[in-house]
Amino acid sequence: MKKILILSLMMLAVALASCSHSVNHKDMVRKDLFGTQNGREVYLLTLTNKPGNVIRLTNYGAKINWIEVPDKNGKKDNITFGYDTFDETVKGDMSFGSVVGRYANRIAGGKFLIDGKEYTTPINNGRNTLHGGPAGWHSVVWNTEVLSNTKYPSVKFSYTSPDMEEGFPGTVNASITYTWTDNNEIVMDYVWTTDKKTIVNITNHAYFNLHGAGNGTVLDHVLTLKGSAFTPVDSFMIPTGEIRKVEGTPFDFTTPHTIGERIGENYDQLILGKGYDHNYILDNKEEVDVTVYEPLSGRMLEVITDQPGMQLYTGNFLDGTKRGHGGKVFEYRSGMCLESGHYPDSPNHPDFPSTIINPGETLKSTTIYRFSVK
Repeated sequence: MKKILILSLMMLAVALASCSHSVNHKDMVRKDLFGTQNGREVYLLTLTNKPGNVIRLTNYGAKINWIEVPDKNGKKDNITFGYDTFDETVKGDMSFGSVVGRYANRIAGGKFLIDGKEYTTPINNGRNTLHGGPAGWHSVVWNTEVLSNTKYPSVKFSYTSPDMEEGFPGTVNASITYTWTDNNEIVMDYVWTTDKKTIVNITNHAYFNLHGAGNGTVLDHVLTLKGSAFTPVDSFMIPTGEIRKVEGTPFDFTTPHTIGERIGENYDQLILGKGYDHNYILDNKEEVDVTVYEPLSGRMLEVITDQPGMQLYTGNFLDGTKRGHGGKVFEYRSGMCLESGHYPDSPNHPDFPSTIINPGETLKSTTIYRFSVK
């Protein structure tokens, strides 16, 4: 049902974009030079919707750089992590707002098999490959197209990942289209193809703090996550293969709880992850998969996806050494991530949903971040 709903929304968006009422929204997208990387221009793109709310994107890593939305009193603030300059972006945290790939999350030992052949990928997280390796999609310059004749301001980033880039087989053509609606929704439409059998797992790695980025922790954020089970990990943060029910555990957010309410409990998975850093198996039965509410500001984030998993990360390794927009410091647990996608290390777990793509296939996925107040 969830995939049908997402597909219906996508078809409606296409129909609206192609109808006679479509508008050229290029004037609602400002494109500024942000820097250069390996001789290629990097842009900062500012998208403004009709209510006057703003997001900023960059084609370096296809990143979300800024999300400015009002609180319940109409006061606007940026609620995601990013940097003011391109130099800071390159030198800073690789994951802030990035589209990560080819394989988001971890691959155990940097090794996997496809049809009996072993492939090796760079180790950049203990003994694992994380988020496609050190030179993954977060660090490349994507092609940029500001779309016209669309219902809302939209930007398409595309990238051709060559065969054996970071050890992954096949030439993969990937794109993400960001659309910023008048309902304060960031719609992320992913498309990818390959010329050789390979694995792909794409996500966005934005950090959120609904107080405003750099303003305190997320421990008071009220989380509802419609996932009745999760994938426990070992000491290397690799799934053990167990599918564990959340009922009766500190991982149960099927009903609302603050993030900080149980994060310090003496529970094996909280100890291993130093907090929440785990993949939830989404129920995919309702339109909204995740809701985050911050009572003081009244800001609310809803996440809608057609993907089977959601990685919840609560900033357990933020330590105050990173500074973002305006020099704001990112302290311990001052941000949270909600990464839609497939399960970690899926290529090494045949019973997990497959991340294989074959030549001739076109795979698509949609995830939506919706912001509101109450």
